[in-house]
Amino acid sequence: MSMLKTLASLIYLLSAVCYVVGVHMMRSPKTARKGNMLSGLGMAMAVVMILIEIIADGKITLIGWTVLFVGLLIGILYGVIKARKVPMTDVPQLVSLFNAVGGGAAATIGIFDYTHEALGTSLSLAFSIPVLLDIVIGGITFSGSLIATGKLSGHVPGKPISFPGDKLINGIAVLGILVAAVWMIGFPSAYWPLVLALLASLIFGLLMTLPIGGADMPVVVSLLNAFTGLAVAFAGFVIDNQVLIIAGALVGAAGTILTLQMAEAMNRSVANILAGGFGTGGSDAGSSAGADVPTNIKKTTPDDVGMQLAYAHNVMIVPGYGLAAAQAQHEVAELAKLL
Repeated sequence: MSMLKTLASLIYLLSAVCYVVGVHMMRSPKTARKGNMLSGLGMAMAVVMILIEIIADGKITLIGWTVLFVGLLIGILYGVIKARKVPMTDVPQLVSLFNAVGGGAAATIGIFDYTHEALGTSLSLAFSIPVLLDIVIGGITFSGSLIATGKLSGHVPGKPISFPGDKLINGIAVLGILVAAVWMIGFPSAYWPLVLALLASLIFGLLMTLPIGGADMPVVVSLLNAFTGLAVAFAGFVIDNQVLIIAGALVGAAGTILTLQMAEAMNRSVANILAGGFGTGGSDAGSSAGADVPTNIKKTTPDDVGMQLAYAHNVMIVPGYGLAAAQAQHEVAELAKLL
């Protein structure tokens, strides 16, 4: 058994190296595909090693194996089919959907460990804090990513959605999370702190994402991606799995850096983004970023634009998410040839 543990540690270490090198290779378009495949190889190695450990343990039942392989098969088929069929313009909502799955899975791990291993016993801070953060961050990521997916795909209105008292409800949700944290540590035999933490985090994720406009959703997806990484890392602490800790830390760090860069490019502060105060137009973030921008937009016609371009000496075309979403790259190429 000790030899199996040693082998598992080596496989997990090699898997972590694949993650790190794969993420590094994704920095360049030339090596991004190979980096993605290398990271996938590391994940496959970790999954196979975990299955070997489960077999050696011998505690899982036939029903457990059935549920495990059915879930694994459904996940593989759905992931492969969606990844092959999705157009490039729909990648952001697919990534957001995968964020929701990752956050929900991490939260489920925390819920299972709390209800089946620690319920009714004295919880140490080394266990209770990762479990609570796993459930809360996973719940926020799950609900927030579903709303982001709906906004990007058009199933949820892209305009900012707010209602009277939403900030009050958000504050109550945060208070509920704090109460659940104290309750979970002080009274581990009760289910209610778990239910309170999960419901409060789901509500907070919804109300954090709904007031944000569709144009700002890529930033939100990046932020929720970082949240997914954190939830996975805390899930690794809960079940003592080094691969989850390393992979979650990498995803969390990469998502955080990307969020910072996108916020800087939009002249927004991360503090206002975390407070849900952007994309609504009436927030401090929006007013500070757009203080010098006129509120009335001057409309024009294609003929006027063509005339202006005809007299222009230099024309710079900066493609962005809107151009990709409209699939207007061919029209832009034709315009460039005409100019």
